[in-house]
Amino acid sequence: MTPLDFEAAYAPLWAELEAVIRTAETRRKFDGARLATLYRRVCEHLALAQARAYPIHLTQRLEGLTQSAHRLIYRRHDYGLARFARLALVDFPEAVHAHRAYLLVSTLMFMLPLLMAGWAAWRDPGFILHLLDASSVQEFDSMYGDGAESLGRTRSADDDWQMFGFYIMNNIGIGFRCFAAGIFAGVGSAAVVVFNGVQIGAVGGYLIAAGHAQNFLSFVVTHSAFELTAIVLAGAAGLRLGFSWVAPGRHTRLEALRLAARHAVVIVYGVIGLLLIAAAVEAFWSSARWIAPAVKYGVGGACWVLVLAYLGWQGRPRADAKAGDEHAG
Repeated sequence: MTPLDFEAAYAPLWAELEAVIRTAETRRKFDGARLATLYRRVCEHLALAQARAYPIHLTQRLEGLTQSAHRLIYRRHDYGLARFARLALVDFPEAVHAHRAYLLVSTLMFMLPLLMAGWAAWRDPGFILHLLDASSVQEFDSMYGDGAESLGRTRSADDDWQMFGFYIMNNIGIGFRCFAAGIFAGVGSAAVVVFNGVQIGAVGGYLIAAGHAQNFLSFVVTHSAFELTAIVLAGAAGLRLGFSWVAPGRHTRLEALRLAARHAVVIVYGVIGLLLIAAAVEAFWSSARWIAPAVKYGVGGACWVLVLAYLGWQGRPRADAKAGDEHAG
């Protein structure tokens, strides 16, 4: 094939790649799959042109095209504030909205056992011994009592930082188990969510019945807005994994699981953020006994409203707009 024939045969493909590159550089939005396909084809053409010693202007054109496409495909992604803002304000709440059915199921699996176990422990404080041993119950009595050794009474700044690290590890461990256990057809996530609901409810009911209601509720009211929400969201993400395994549709189970994980992992990012916030609040605010309980109740109520409003409304505009575009099409 002569250089002229070679150029005539593939010039339309090169022109298409040039158009895709211009679009990507000006609008920041392009068909990545098509760009990758064109890039591979033009790389092959460049190798042929160099092997056949075609004219320099032809090889230079192909080199310029492949270099521009390479920069677009392998350019460094923005992991700065703009990417973080998009994740927090758009991607995460949209993912929550898209998984609202799983979120509803996870919420029921958490709240119903929590309320039932809380009521049972409040009616009969001895119920707690079915879940915890006596030494653990005594520790809770000591932590939330009014004595000098109660939670937050003797802690220093160094202790707060140590507890911050402990809460991070503990909270993220719970969140990860809620999500990752979903691979077992969703049963694992359901079990972890239900277990946490039962345990939290039973401890709360027992402490309220034991006369520690103010110390306990003023301690948990603020960080629970972030921590409990994160547990339920992690459970929803795990249920999404489990459902893809049980009902893969036209995909293989492995493909369905991979696709579900790609969507659910956005929720996991948000869960980690919520758990980090919960750990910071629990270490530096919840345990501070110099703050009046009434103030904590007010701030805690505001945090609950903020979290629910954020998850309930932030993801709606774009989701509704997409739905409207699909109906219009």
